[in-house]
Parts: sequence; C-alpha cells; structure tokens
Amino acid sequence: MVRMIFSSSKAVAAFLLTSVIIMSVLRSAEALEIQQVTSPGGVKAWLVEEKSIPIISMEVIWKGGSVAVPKEKAGLAHLMASTMDEGADELDSEAFQKRLSDLAISLSFSASKENFSGSLKTLSQNREEAFQLFSKAITDPRFDQEPVERIKGQILVSLNQKKSNPNSIAGRKWFEKAFEGNPLSIPSQGYMETLEMLTPADLKEFKSRLIALDNIYISVVGDIDADTLGRLLDETFGKLPKENGVGKALEMTAALPANPIVDVTDMTIPQSVVIFGGQGVKRDDPDYYAAYVLNYILGGGGFASRLNEEIREKRGLVYSVYSYLSPYRSVGLQLGGFGTSNKSVGEAIGLVKAEFQKIRENGVTERELAAAKTYLNGSFPLRLSSNNKIANIMVGMQLSELEPSYLSKRADLINAVTNEDIKRAALRLTDPEKMIITVVGQPEGL
Repeated sequence: MVRMIFSSSKAVAAFLLTSVIIMSVLRSAEALEIQQVTSPGGVKAWLVEEKSIPIISMEVIWKGGSVAVPKEKAGLAHLMASTMDEGADELDSEAFQKRLSDLAISLSFSASKENFSGSLKTLSQNREEAFQLFSKAITDPRFDQEPVERIKGQILVSLNQKKSNPNSIAGRKWFEKAFEGNPLSIPSQGYMETLEMLTPADLKEFKSRLIALDNIYISVVGDIDADTLGRLLDETFGKLPKENGVGKALEMTAALPANPIVDVTDMTIPQSVVIFGGQGVKRDDPDYYAAYVLNYILGGGGFASRLNEEIREKRGLVYSVYSYLSPYRSVGLQLGGFGTSNKSVGEAIGLVKAEFQKIRENGVTERELAAAKTYLNGSFPLRLSSNNKIANIMVGMQLSELEPSYLSKRADLINAVTNEDIKRAALRLTDPEKMIITVVGQPEGL
C-alpha cells in the first residue's frame, strides 16, 4: 500500500513518473516486439524494450489467490497483498515506504479470487534499488504487528461499509448462490470475523506456500535490455522456492447450478440493484471469440448494446445496463447488472431474459456483427497506451497460455467469427431458464 506522502521534490518526481506513463506513445499491437527472456538462473519473463522514455514497468502474477485460503482464514490473501509493502528485511514499514517515496517508486500487490499480483514502476535511474525493494517484499516481508493491525483495521472499516452497500451485497450474494460450498463463493476481502482472527504468523505461512517460482508469470516493459533484465530477474526472484504449496487450489473446478435462482435481499432503498449471470466460457474455450463478440452485441457495448437499447433507450428503466465475460480458470462466467426503481425490477429482468432468448433463437444481424468487429479491433490499441497497460496485457497473455504472436493475430481471430459461431455460442451461454439473479432492495414484479 503506497502512501501519498511526498516532499515537493518528491512530488515532482512522482508527477514525472505519472506523466511519463500517460505520455507513453500509443502503439499498434503489431509494433510491439515481445522478447522471451530467460535469466542465467532460469527465471522467465516477457520483455518489450521501450528506450524512448526513462521508465520501467513490471507486472508479476502468481497463480493462487483467495481460493487457496481455507474458509476459516478468508481474507488472508487480500491482507497479505495489503501488507507486503509494509516493511521487509531490515526496513520497517516507515523506512520501506520512505525509500519508495524518496525514489518515486510505485510498488504494490493485489489479490483476486484466483491470482496474486505484484506491480512495480520506476524511473530508469532508480532501477537497481526498485528491483531490490521488490525482491525484499516478496522474499522477506516483515509482517510486523503494528502495520498488520493498522491495515487490518482499514479493511474492517471497508467491510463494515460494504454491509450497507447494495452493489457489494448483490455481487457477494451472486457468488454465494452460484458456488455454494466452493471457494469461489468466498469474497476476496474475507469476512469481518475471519479477518479479525488473522495473525502475522498466518501471513508468513501463506506467503511461504504461495510465492514460488513454479506458479509465476513476469512481464517487463520499458527502458531496459534483455541482458540487464536477465541479471535483475535472478537477483529479484532467484531466492524464491522452486515449488509452491497451493497445487490443489490450482486444480479446482467449479460448476453452476442446473436450475435458475432468484435471491432477494430486503433493503429499504428506492432503487434495487440487480446482478444476473450464468454460464460463460474459459479463456481457452474454442468459442471464446464468438462469446466475446456475442457479449459485446448483447450487453458489453455500452450505448451500442441490445440491452441498453431495449431497457434504457426505449423504456427508460435504467441509467445503465451491462454484461461482461469473466473467464476464471475453474469456470467461465457471463455476468451483468443494472439498477432500477423497485417497481420496475420485474419488467427489467423480463426484458433481459427476452433479449437473451432473442439472440439465442435468431443470432445477430450482419450489420451488428460487422459493427462489433470494427469496434473491438479499433478500440484495442487504446489498451496499449502506457507501459503499465502493455505489461498488464502481456502477463495476462502468459497466464492464459497465449503466444507472443497473439497480439498480431487478435484482429484476425475476431474477424473470423461468423453468425453461425454467434448462434452456437448463444445456445451455450444465453439460456434465460438457467439465469442466476440476485436483487438487493424491495423489488416488485418478481
């Protein structure tokens, strides 16, 4: 957790760091030359050299997030991510954060349901110490009592606030209903009662099981060459254990209920929050690109989507309605949501189901298909607008077992999707009779 405490000179350095990121040249996917680097010690990474700006971004992912934690210790992965930068080796929390601040280094960690991530951004001139600090954080985090309790207190405040947040409640309830008894049902931040019981010893034990070399993916973008990166990979990651202890969690599978579910949480609010969803596709599914285009036309295209046209534009029932693919390793999901007045909930859900049924029976028009391809291909370069974003995409590609050449092939994969592909994917993914729906509010018409 990086604190926003800077002297004026440090603020200038931080501003420079941010500005350089924003000013990074927008590049086409074809222009990126991805190098696969293996250090002398055998640590692998993907690298894009970008010498025009004096900055380096590194993204790291370890397989195994909150699903690798037993239910009685729910929240452990998130707490570990929030305290990994609160002191390491000889540096206590204050000293560690001061070095980050003095050198304008951004270093952070995060945990999702299936992954644990680390992020590093630094000016080239501070490269050596930036990688040293990252190495200290992953090899010898201190997890001192004071910062652990302080961060835990902050998370407890957040969890307490979520108790009255209808969006948070609806999202949590959806996963509880969809995956009852499965680790996916447990929120990454955990529960107040489990978080309160976590100790520095728990953090050290989980870190020793998770942070290893056999479940790691690394990408680096910026002002650094392959030889220098190879040396830094060994110095940064070389002390990690070769194997992790979360193998069973990584092999986990999950299945959705066969029957529809509608779950209502009563809350006295004028507008209900609705989360709907069901079967999606995993990232390696042969129908992934068909499902990707299908979802854009259905609810992923913002103002251009069918759900928006029918529910917002024609009837004015919602301010926004959306859907998206959420491909976990253990299961693929298609999720969506909206907020609407309590009296309109039944009508709006009926319209969502009707659009699912229409696209399931009739597919999409050639005009919709062509427009979706144009947008999905045309907008992609915007995702390559900074070193950090490129590093994020590259580490995600490795996690999804895609080749470096994927970026140059992505447009062809999308352009190859036909209406028949859309119909096949729709039959798999848009069954309104299997939809899982959670509502928070006092809905009418259900």
